[in-house]
Amino acid sequence: MLFKGVFAVFFVITLLYASLLIEVEGIGVNWGSQARHPLPPATVVRLLRENGIQKVKLFEADSAILKALSRTGIQVMVGIPNDLLAPLAGSVAAAERWVSQNVSAHVSSNGVDIRYVAVGNEPFLKAFNGTFEGITLPALQNIQSAIIKAGLATQVKVTVPLNADVYQSASNLPSDGDFRPEIRDLMLNIVKFLSDNGAPFTINIYPFISLYNDPNFPVEFAFFDGTGTPINDNGRIYDNVLDANYDTLVWSLQKNGFGNLTIIVGEVGWPTDGDKNANLMYARRYNQGFMNRQKANKGTPMRPGAMDAYLFGLIDEDAKSIQPGNFERHWGIFYIDGQPKYQLSLGSGNGLIPAKDVHYLAKKWCILAPNANLQDPQLGPSVSYACDHADCTSLGYGSSCGNLNLAQNVSYAFNSYYQVSNQLDSACKFPGLSIVSTRDPSIGSCKFKIMIKSEDASEASAMMPITRSTAVLLLLSICLYIVL
Repeated sequence: MLFKGVFAVFFVITLLYASLLIEVEGIGVNWGSQARHPLPPATVVRLLRENGIQKVKLFEADSAILKALSRTGIQVMVGIPNDLLAPLAGSVAAAERWVSQNVSAHVSSNGVDIRYVAVGNEPFLKAFNGTFEGITLPALQNIQSAIIKAGLATQVKVTVPLNADVYQSASNLPSDGDFRPEIRDLMLNIVKFLSDNGAPFTINIYPFISLYNDPNFPVEFAFFDGTGTPINDNGRIYDNVLDANYDTLVWSLQKNGFGNLTIIVGEVGWPTDGDKNANLMYARRYNQGFMNRQKANKGTPMRPGAMDAYLFGLIDEDAKSIQPGNFERHWGIFYIDGQPKYQLSLGSGNGLIPAKDVHYLAKKWCILAPNANLQDPQLGPSVSYACDHADCTSLGYGSSCGNLNLAQNVSYAFNSYYQVSNQLDSACKFPGLSIVSTRDPSIGSCKFKIMIKSEDASEASAMMPITRSTAVLLLLSICLYIVL
């Protein structure tokens, strides 16, 4: 009887552990923090857990975020910004200090499951004009040495998230792929270093950017519905740009002797605003199409099986630079208040679960005064000032608020500044132009948002829901109790 009971316990544990592994190996997300009123880290961690997200990629080592991830079982890729590459490249001691403060301390003291250190972020973008080409590999080498010295080399691997412009194909066929000629030697040195240290190659792939940069890009080829004109590469059929782009990298690695190197897709996603092709419909179509492939364990012709990937991004960031385009602030699958933008199934669930216990400012808006003169010479400068200090990216052509008239545009700009300024009375004092209203001025799909309250992260509740890993431990205890 005891043997049967023990066997039953073992069987149950095996099934539960298998299901846990499936969750852990699921989709990751990029958690950016360039927001004027960010949600408390504990709130975001709870959001991650309730949505079954078990991997996050951070762009910097934010201590409050890392502490919130303590003992959650969530795997972490922690990033090093490009502006830190030079000091880390120039000093092993600086690299050792960085690893000690931002990796070792959190792994040992806080139980943070750090798996990767991302050295730089797309450092070889053509737009950077070679700024980081001479310092990325030395920084990578010094961080790796520091990780080894810290005794973490078996747990923590280094990588460099790169943009897909580091490789190319003259014929647009994946099999003709190779690294860009001007950085080819550098790339091969980095690839060899990653391979020697059992580290992955991390690539960011954005079909939306292809569409944004090229008005003649075939729109349907960006999605996963199979409705685009396929590419036939010596019998390998590509019906979407992600697969073709990914396999161009695979060929670039393979023809240079690194065909077995692990690949992580560090960023993949679609924005919801700020451009005519950045909208809720396209974003849901793309992200759900990608998730359906992941759940079906579908890969590419060259690399079958689900990708190791991180959606970009988790939550909108209203303080990001808009130099690449207004869409940069709208990549999240959640709005800045943690509310889902659209129905998206990340796993076995039917949709996204919103953030809990989010607190908002009062329901009042700053708008253009009814008696304001639209010919007032201060109108233009006032709107410019408001937008320079807030977020007006939804007002552009083809965006969610792109059809407003002049008065409505002014109201949107004023309200955006008012909300970012925590609804201070002084933030709605555009002389002779603005008033505070308690009537929601939203128009159709154009929402005049109420800002969330700023909270000190240390005051936020750290209470977590029961996750699958916790459930495994609980059931194990129950089963053992029954047997014994």
